[in-house]
Amino acid sequence: MNIKISFKHLEHTPALDERIREKSEKLSKFFGGNFDVHWTCWVDEKQVQWAEMKIVGQPHDCFAKASSDNLYKAFDLVTEKIERQLEKQKSKMRNRVHITESQKYRSAG
Repeated sequence: MNIKISFKHLEHTPALDERIREKSEKLSKFFGGNFDVHWTCWVDEKQVQWAEMKIVGQPHDCFAKASSDNLYKAFDLVTEKIERQLEKQKSKMRNRVHITESQKYRSAG
């Protein structure tokens, strides 16, 4: 897993780094450790804190963005969105394999 972290208009602290790494580690179950994560965190002019995550890995690529008054909450929201996307893609792949297998047996019979 490769993690790239970018901050705009924010102080880069070890605590933020640790939380980002912790959230990224949760996603390794979907990729087996072979994926790249790019986090971008920033504060807009209204003092709303944003977190954005882009994941590139086989067999899925995902992107999510969330905002909150607390950056740690934004991390949680982004991670939840990505997990939902990955679960949905995983379910589609599983269903596609089962449909293909059942079609083989129907045509053979």
